[in-house]
Amino acid sequence: MIKRTIYFSNPAYLSKKDDQLIIKYPEEKKEINESVEQDVNIKYQSRSNQNSIPIEDIGVIVLDNQQITLSHGLISSLLENNTALITCNNTHLPVGLFLPLESNQIQSEKFREQINVTEPLKKQLWQQTISAKIFNQGMLLAKRGGKNENMKLWSKKVRSGDPDNYEARAAAYYWKNLFPKEFEFERDRYGMPPNNLLNYGYAILRAIIARGLVSSGLLPTLGIHHHNKYNAYCLADDIMEPYRPYIDDMVSTFIEDGEDFTELTPSIKKQLLTIPAITININNEESPLMVGTQRTTASLAKCFGGENRKIIYPVFCMN
Repeated sequence: MIKRTIYFSNPAYLSKKDDQLIIKYPEEKKEINESVEQDVNIKYQSRSNQNSIPIEDIGVIVLDNQQITLSHGLISSLLENNTALITCNNTHLPVGLFLPLESNQIQSEKFREQINVTEPLKKQLWQQTISAKIFNQGMLLAKRGGKNENMKLWSKKVRSGDPDNYEARAAAYYWKNLFPKEFEFERDRYGMPPNNLLNYGYAILRAIIARGLVSSGLLPTLGIHHHNKYNAYCLADDIMEPYRPYIDDMVSTFIEDGEDFTELTPSIKKQLLTIPAITININNEESPLMVGTQRTTASLAKCFGGENRKIIYPVFCMN
């Protein structure tokens, strides 16, 4: 079953009772958006200004208001359920992620396997990751009416560890051709829109990947390529690479549809929060993105354990 993504944008008090998330609002009418559901808006009257959601059904919670209070009991239960808890700052951008310390029965064994992984295997896994990323980027360009022959070629030429830096070469071509020419777009975390939309979508994706890694018994901190000492989610940043084009596709659609992408409007945020439910193709099967990431992280754990040599990544489809 696909887990639910719950987004809170209003002041609220969140607590736990009988394995349920209890939502209480301070005013007469407030609403929550359950992005995995079909645009559900639930209003609460002053006589009954609370609602409950089974904690076991929740995969991601986004807290986008500075006046949201959580009880310690609720936080503990959410983490035990392997729920990714995302906090946003006063500009509505995700800045924090809470994940459980343990969610796998043989976690210490998984940790040892991950820590002891050889450098050649890391480079081979990074080769697979970048090859899949470039291929998916090329497929998205083709979907948008662009040329992708270079991308297909580069995805096949990536060597162990990507010493030729095909990732950067492909990225330069990709970002130059993905959005309309008049944008003169440059991918920069602090750059002009639609960088803001990409940042938000990637933050949600990163949380989903980190959640999958933890549930597979892995440390999101120890990457196969990323190794910034200030980054607590190096492995999540590695594994999310082939999934990025799904976010790019959503942002491209916003632009094509004429939406105001200069701001993170409620409409755009609501759509980006459907990321866990995006349909992807993984191992020749259609799957919600959140389920697919779990298959990816489980395959990575098997690579670390010597059971396999290949990570299962999605293949971007044009339809």
